[in-house]
Amino acid sequence: MLGRGKTGAGRRERAAATGVVPPFEDHGIKIGVRIRHARMTRGLRLREVAARAECSESLLSKIENDKVLPSLNALHRISEALGITIGELFAKPNEPAGVVSRSGERPVVTMDPLRQGSGLQMERLIAYDPGHLLQGSIHVVAPGGGSDGMITHEGEEVGYVIEGRLELTVGGQSYMLGTDDSFCFRSELPHGYRNPGPGRARVIFINTPPSF
Repeated sequence: MLGRGKTGAGRRERAAATGVVPPFEDHGIKIGVRIRHARMTRGLRLREVAARAECSESLLSKIENDKVLPSLNALHRISEALGITIGELFAKPNEPAGVVSRSGERPVVTMDPLRQGSGLQMERLIAYDPGHLLQGSIHVVAPGGGSDGMITHEGEEVGYVIEGRLELTVGGQSYMLGTDDSFCFRSELPHGYRNPGPGRARVIFINTPPSF
């Protein structure tokens, strides 16, 4: 966790500037190790994946060694460069895959655990399985949190705001949504979102084919 005082503040400022945060430990998954394993099993060099993901070799190396955590946007690009989904990186071996998933028992992926109250969590509605055509999750977005830039991938997605407010940007146009509002768009369009506050937002996202 971040220390207090100037050191912690400095690390937070550097994280905001670079789009990455120090490694997190609360979910027990080494994302960097999984990224490196996926790259090596595909016979890809560091510079090849970095070029495809539009990031530097040094940054990718730090990510693979769990020295920094990529933003959601960067994670999408790296996953696409490796030909996998983000869900494969976060999948847990004992993740339930039944017909019903109970409240409080669904797997939760924390994208920014070092800034609780200003980050992003994703609660899986559909357990990761390579055979699924659909992917669904509840995005819990704290005030100021969001997708950290625009994302593009193949497919289509639909969403529904359960709670709070969400600023959604699709294809260069922004929309302000509130509770009970919904949306649908082609995922090839650059898209992103943020919670303008003041409270948290909870949004259902369903997309196909799976990309997270």
